[in-house]
Amino acid sequence: MQLKLCVPCLFGIEGILADELRRMDMKDVSPETGRVYFSGDFSAIARANIGLRTGERVLITLGSFPARTFEDLYQGMKALDLKSFIPKDGAFPIKGHALGPTLRSVPDVQRVLKKAAAETLGQAYGLDRLPETGAVYQIQFAIRDDVATIYLDTTGHGLYKRGYRPVAGTAPLRETLAAAMVILSRYRGRDALADPFCGSGTIAIEAALIARNRAPGLNRRFAAEAWTNLPGDIWDNAKEAVRGREYNGDYTILASDVDPACIALARENAKRAGVEADIQFQVAEARDFRPVAAKGVVVSNPPYGERILERSEAEAIYREFGQTTRGLSDWQLYILSAHPDFELSFGRKADKKRKLYNGMIRCNLFMYR
Repeated sequence: MQLKLCVPCLFGIEGILADELRRMDMKDVSPETGRVYFSGDFSAIARANIGLRTGERVLITLGSFPARTFEDLYQGMKALDLKSFIPKDGAFPIKGHALGPTLRSVPDVQRVLKKAAAETLGQAYGLDRLPETGAVYQIQFAIRDDVATIYLDTTGHGLYKRGYRPVAGTAPLRETLAAAMVILSRYRGRDALADPFCGSGTIAIEAALIARNRAPGLNRRFAAEAWTNLPGDIWDNAKEAVRGREYNGDYTILASDVDPACIALARENAKRAGVEADIQFQVAEARDFRPVAAKGVVVSNPPYGERILERSEAEAIYREFGQTTRGLSDWQLYILSAHPDFELSFGRKADKKRKLYNGMIRCNLFMYR
């Protein structure tokens, strides 16, 4: 069965996600703002969930239709083939967002879609009331410009929840964004990588997973694993395939931070991820950074400074780190910051900048090559 699948992502990394899907031999890969569409069978759902580094979740696209009124919404939902995916006892909660000029009330949209889905499934199974006691089949909707698109979420908890970071630092960097930064740096495990502002260790851990070619979703479960209409062996087959493509090697990855508590947390997270032996942890000021190899790459997310006092402190950190790294001729720098005057404080203009979003915070990845 061929499905139209969709993977939402953070703004700015659609191209990276599309490249990931192409390397998985997915078909009809088509990036759009904030998401990438592709097509595949049931096994593609398992492979994408287990293997993607930069996607947020894997959705089955059930259909799109004009939705200028609630009646349009109701009839459009009624026309979808829900029975092929949701069994008699399946629970089907509904959530989403509405940005249309007419249908803006999310609770009202949820109510109408739930009613239509319940009537469609009730008629299909000959039931006046559906039990909803089985596995969860989360329905998602997106309404934009009077067009509603309905999805079925196969992932459950977002793909950025790898399972190795139950507790993050005070300003956590999403795992999917950290992986995108490492991919943009072209780090593959051959040279060294350092993060002098490592916090909870996310960048260093994602770098180690990339160096080992270890699938980020190997050690977690997904919502669709409990679905009765998906072949059970697709998950085991997908995991066996990615395990066979892992590398073993000696990697030079340095994670340092001025806060000993951050280093302790980062070490614990790396241990949970199974890459503790691949990372050197160190309590150190960023201004004391020294290269751990002849050449390599710095990938880091230093403090932004959201308030005025914090911003001046961040600027001082940027100045000091800019001076520290000025002589690293064989090292490249990839630094994420939301500070509007980062380059001025750092002391030099980036060779290239890329706009990224850390959640809802607009940032730039400053690349010094």
